Amino acid sequence: MGAYMRAKAYAPALVLCSTAERAKETLELMLPALASEPEIRYDRALYLAEWPQLLAEIHDAPNASPLLVVGHNPGLEQLAIALVLQPQNPAERSRAEKMAQKFPTAALAVLDFDIPEWGGAKPGLGRLVDFTRPKDLSGANGDDE
Repeated sequence: MGAYMRAKAYAPALVLCSTAERAKETLELMLPALASEPEIRYDRALYLAEWPQLLAEIHDAPNASPLLVVGHNPGLEQLAIALVLQPQNPAERSRAEKMAQKFPTAALAVLDFDIPEWGGAKPGLGRLVDFTRPKDLSGANGDDE
């Protein structure tokens, strides 16, 4: 997924990561492939958090963009679905339906917001510009990263 992010020029400035070992390991596997060296903040509040708590943590994040959140389901999946509640175009609607069907470990949802700071992120305001699951990449690079 890190190589995919690099190829798509998804370069986070800040990463909020759960303190869980698996989340930290996932991030550590991705970091060498990224085109940026983001600031990393490990946050215990992300561990198994429900989506309203995740959104509160995003609201409290420094105003660095892009922001990457590495955490756990079902909270992250529910957060992504809530933030893109009403996709406006067919391509985005298709991505949102795919995301709602299955949001597995190491899936990547890329949302865009027209807001001046993270405190303005609200349900229904995000535009889903990309959604990719590890199995979507297996044919492209020969493995299941």
